[in-house]
Amino acid sequence: MNIDNRIKFRHLVCFLEVARQRSFAKAADRVAVSQPAISKTIGELEELLGARLFERSKSGVTLTPAGDTFLRYAGPCVQSLRDGVNTLRDHDPQGGLLRVGALSTVESLLLPEAVLRLQRRHAAVTVSVATGSSAHLLAQLKVGELDLVVGRMTDSPEIHGLAFEHLYSEAMTLVVRPGHPLLAEPLDDLGRLADYPLVLPLAGTTIRKYADAFFVQWGIPLPAQRLETLSPALSRRYVARSEAVWVAPRDAVRLGVGSGELVELDLGIQEPGGSVGICTNVAMPLPLVGQWFCDALREVVESLADDLQPL
Repeated sequence: MNIDNRIKFRHLVCFLEVARQRSFAKAADRVAVSQPAISKTIGELEELLGARLFERSKSGVTLTPAGDTFLRYAGPCVQSLRDGVNTLRDHDPQGGLLRVGALSTVESLLLPEAVLRLQRRHAAVTVSVATGSSAHLLAQLKVGELDLVVGRMTDSPEIHGLAFEHLYSEAMTLVVRPGHPLLAEPLDDLGRLADYPLVLPLAGTTIRKYADAFFVQWGIPLPAQRLETLSPALSRRYVARSEAVWVAPRDAVRLGVGSGELVELDLGIQEPGGSVGICTNVAMPLPLVGQWFCDALREVVESLADDLQPL
C-alpha cells in the first residue's frame, strides 16, 4: 500500500510538536504558526489517516491509541530525514552527533566514563546529553529527539513500545553530611527520619516511587520540609549545609561517600535494587555512533563490576 502523497512533512512536524507539548497553543509557538493553523493541519492529518489522533480537554491534549501508534513511526521518520540531511551537509564516517537522555542514576559514574571512552576512540563525535525525568526523556526518545536513554526507568509506563537492555542492578540509599545527628548512635528507630528535612526525587519519577514506598512500608510520615529535585549537584550542596537526609540512587552519591563528603545511613535492612540500562526506540535504527556508545557503556559496566556493588 502506497503512502498517501497528500501527507506532507508539515503534517508530521505539527503532529509531533502537539504530542510533545500536550498543547495546541504551545505547539503553535514552537513551529511559529497560529493556533488555528496548527489545529487545521492536525485536522487534515486526521482526515487523511481516517483516525482521531488527539483527545482535547480542559486539562490539555492527550494522544488517542491511534495517535500513540502513529507517534511510534512519525517521530523516527522525521528524525531520520533530518539526520540524512545533516549527514550530507557535513559527512564524517568517524564522527557525528549522539543525543543521549541520562537519568540522575548514571550522571556521576557510568555516563562520564562511557563518553570519555567513546571520544578517545572517535575524536569527531559530539555527545549531547539531556537530563530530566524518565517520562520526559522517554517521550523524547519516542518522537526521535533522542537516540537512546540511559538510567533506571523500567517502572515508567512510557517505556511501553521501547526496547530496554539491562546493564546492572542498583539499590537506593539514604545519605547525610558528616557529623549529622543521626550518625551519633545506631538508627534503631527509623521513625527518627521524620524529624529531619528530606531530599527526594521529583514526584512521578521511578526513584521517587521507591522513596514513597520505603516511607509507607516503615510507617514514616514525610516531613513537611522537603527539597524535591533531580539535580545531584543541588542535592549535594543542600545536604552539606543542612541536616537533611538525601534519598538517592547509589551511583548518584557514590563519589561523595568515597571522598567523605557524604555518609550513608546504616538502616539495618536490605534495600531492593532496580534495573539500570539502555532504552532505545525499536522503530528507529540506532545510528553507528549510538552503537559505539552502547559498546562503551557495556565495557564500563564490566570494568566497574566491583564498584557497582552496594557500598
